[in-house]
Amino acid sequence: MSKNRDIESKRRGIFAALWILLAALFLISCALGRYFVSPVTIIKILLSKLFAVRADWAPEAETVLFEIRLPRIAAAVLVGAALSAAGAAYQGLFRNPLVSPDILGVSAGSGFGAALAIFFSFNLVLTNISAFCFGIATALLVGLVAGKLKGDRTLALVLVGIIAGSLLQSATSFLKLVADPTNVLPAITYWLMGSLASVRAGDLVFAAPVICFSLFLLWLGRWRLNSLTMGEDEARALGTDVGLMQALVIAGATLATAASVAISGMIGWVGLVIPQLGRMLVGNDYRRLLPASMLMGAGFLVAVDDLSRLLTTSEIPIGILTSFVGAPFFLILATRRLRTV
Repeated sequence: MSKNRDIESKRRGIFAALWILLAALFLISCALGRYFVSPVTIIKILLSKLFAVRADWAPEAETVLFEIRLPRIAAAVLVGAALSAAGAAYQGLFRNPLVSPDILGVSAGSGFGAALAIFFSFNLVLTNISAFCFGIATALLVGLVAGKLKGDRTLALVLVGIIAGSLLQSATSFLKLVADPTNVLPAITYWLMGSLASVRAGDLVFAAPVICFSLFLLWLGRWRLNSLTMGEDEARALGTDVGLMQALVIAGATLATAASVAISGMIGWVGLVIPQLGRMLVGNDYRRLLPASMLMGAGFLVAVDDLSRLLTTSEIPIGILTSFVGAPFFLILATRRLRTV
């Protein structure tokens, strides 16, 4: 009993540390930038919206905070949490730690939808909507085709998802080939690299409810995800409605991924690496792994986004940095796993 209490106390400490780290990163990110705003001033500005606080700061500080930094940081929190949770959920559903949120071709579908909108010179709002709709349509099409195939449904979903992703990536490459090389091609290329630079409060009005709803769906299913990791027959023996649970996970992960890609572009490795790190900290129990992945993914993307806007005079697309950070880290994790086998 004493050992169990110690383990539980350690896990509570880990979650408390994750919350504190995320809060610290949030405050630091609000302060950092070309126009520095002290953390004390940030706290005063935020409190002024709730209480009567004497405004002893420059008007520019409030404008920078609410118009630029807060929407961007909030987007980083939402996208990081969504991609990490989707990756963790898919890894449990497909019983494979190498699965990422784009396994069903959702990211490729969203990328094609955005590229198509940019090709036809749609504005940013329509580009985001196009990316979201094409991502959802891709997942629905993959599910429909996989349902027609005989045999293992999980394997069919993976195979059809890989095929759909490959076809849509080829279609996106064709759009880049025929696009105007002066204006359209650079815009498509930059969007596909991933960035939060253009996120404004209006984008969050569209994306935040969808992402929060999808995370709530995944959070509801965290108890049953544990049974799915043991296989369909074992899950049924434990009383799990496998079909309903699979639909719940796919719906939640698909909505989270499509909404994230719609506002941030293609950001890789987050949904693959963060759940692995979460398992090292809190174990394989999805009651803890899913919320831990959300917190870690949110903090990770906030930190990487800070690097993307501060490392050089011109902003680095965030998708490039997540690859630089994620690929070596995943290689280290894979090497450690192989040594323990």
